[in-house]
Amino acid sequence: MIKQLSLQNEDIIDQIWNLQQIAYRLEAEIIGFMDIPPLLDTHESLRALKEIFYGLLDEEGNLIGAVAVESESKGSLTLTRMMVHPNHFRKGIAGQLIQYVFDHHPDIERFIVSTGAKNRPAFSLYVKYGFVPFDTFTVAPGVELTTFHKNI
Repeated sequence: MIKQLSLQNEDIIDQIWNLQQIAYRLEAEIIGFMDIPPLLDTHESLRALKEIFYGLLDEEGNLIGAVAVESESKGSLTLTRMMVHPNHFRKGIAGQLIQYVFDHHPDIERFIVSTGAKNRPAFSLYVKYGFVPFDTFTVAPGVELTTFHKNI
């Protein structure tokens, strides 16, 4: 079941931090850039975020996938983080999380997400859910991010 996660709950913060470390290290290897911002988070920096986190927990209460969103302008919502535990890849979890965001934010006109241009699995996922590549920009030598938009 997907639910909103409380950044005031120490167990949830610990689970988000652990999931980020596992999931974003894999993306960092794919795109060749180890300074992905979520890898630099601490428990304290997670608690201070203004992002809203939604997570999928298994039967034992373990966080196996999460998405975070943030509104940066009226009518727009950015998916700022997307992570799935590698033991649960190819089970449709990321798609469920994206659809949950769409369903729970019906007033949003534009959804935005970014990923490393070399991250083909993420690129394909976002296109599958109706996102269209909007812009690609360099964040470090040899490292490009692609931003996608989905207009409703």
